[in-house]
Amino acid sequence: MKVEIRRVESPKELKAFVRFPYSIYKGDPCWVPPLDMDDLTTLRKDKNPAFEYCEAEYWMAFMDGKAVGRIAGIINNRVIEKWGRKYARFGWIDFIEDFEVASALVKTVEDWAKSKGLEGICGPLGFTDLDKEGMLIEGFDRLGTYATGYNRPYYPRYLERLGYSKDVDWIEFRIKTPDRIPEKVQRVQELITKRTGVRLYEWKDKKDLVVKYGHQLFELIDEAYKELYGTCPLSEAQMQFYIKTYLGFVDARFTKVLVDEKGGLVGFGVAMPSLSRAAQKAGGRLLPFGALHFLLALRKPEVIDMYLVAVKPEYQERGVVAIIMNALNKSAIDAGVKYSETNVELETNVKVQSMWKDYEKVQHKRRRAFVKKF
Repeated sequence: MKVEIRRVESPKELKAFVRFPYSIYKGDPCWVPPLDMDDLTTLRKDKNPAFEYCEAEYWMAFMDGKAVGRIAGIINNRVIEKWGRKYARFGWIDFIEDFEVASALVKTVEDWAKSKGLEGICGPLGFTDLDKEGMLIEGFDRLGTYATGYNRPYYPRYLERLGYSKDVDWIEFRIKTPDRIPEKVQRVQELITKRTGVRLYEWKDKKDLVVKYGHQLFELIDEAYKELYGTCPLSEAQMQFYIKTYLGFVDARFTKVLVDEKGGLVGFGVAMPSLSRAAQKAGGRLLPFGALHFLLALRKPEVIDMYLVAVKPEYQERGVVAIIMNALNKSAIDAGVKYSETNVELETNVKVQSMWKDYEKVQHKRRRAFVKKF
C-alpha cells in the first residue's frame, strides 16, 4: 500500500498526533506515556514560548486510511546561531515496523529542512534541552522514566539505513540507595561546608522556593549547561513557563538547594518519586482517575528519578556537589527509597558521571542523537 503523508493542521489532528504512540506501545511494560496535555502544550504555537525563536511543522503517515507514523520538524534559530550548525531537528518520531513508512516520514522532514535553506538534520530532539531527547539504542527491556522517551529496536536500524549516523550518545544509570551515609563522607561534607561557606537552604513551602529562587534556578541551568550539546539560553518567557509548569510539583524531600553565605544560589538537585507506573495507569489523561495514580506514586516511592543537578561553574571543582548528593541520599534512606534513576547524561560528561563513582550502580540505557548532512 502507498504511504500518504499529511501535514497536521487542526487541533483535532494535533490530538491524533499526540495519541498515535498508543497504537504501537499500548500495554508495553517498558513504555511510559506522557500526559496528553503536556505534549499538546509543548507542540502548540500559542502555548510554548520556545516559538519566540523556533518554528515547527508536524506530519502523520497513513496507509489505507490508517495512521501508521508521525514526525515533527523543528528549527531552533538560537541553537543555529550559538553552535553555527545550520541543522533542523526532528522529534516526536514514531512509526510501525515498515521501512517505507519511516522513509516517507524522514524524507518529508528532510525536504522541509532543505526548503528552509538548512544543511542537515539531527534528532530526536525537542525545542530545548529540557524536552525529551535521544533515541533508545540500548535498554529496550528496561522501564523508562517519565522524563525520557521510548522506541522499538527497529527505529535506529531504519535511521541508519536512511543515511543517519551518531551525533552524540547519552547514558543512564540505576543507582542503589546506600544503607547509610558513611562517617567519612559526613566529615568530608563538613570540611567542604566550612571551607566554602555554602549551606543547604531548608525549605518547605513551594511558594517560598519559587519566589526566592525560581528565576535563579533556571538562570543557573543556562549557566551550568551552556557547553552541553544542543543547548541555548532560555528566554524570560520560557523561564516563567518552566517555573509555573514544574516548580509547583517539586517534592521538598528530594529537592535540595545550596546557597552561599549571603543566600545566593550556588547549586541545586531535583529528584522526584518515579511516576512511570502511574503514567502507565493514567494512560495520558488526568481524568477520571489519572491524577489519583500520580498522587499515590508521590506518597511512598521505592524509586526516585534524578531530573536536574546544577552547580555554578566556579564551585564545580570545590566538591560542593557532594553536599547535594549526600542530602539527597539521606532523604532517600529516610523515605525507604531502594533505587534512583538518573536522567540522560552525555557519555562525555565525566563531571556528572563522577558523582556516582562511590555508589553501587549499573549503566543500563543508552540513547543517541542521529545526524545527516545534506
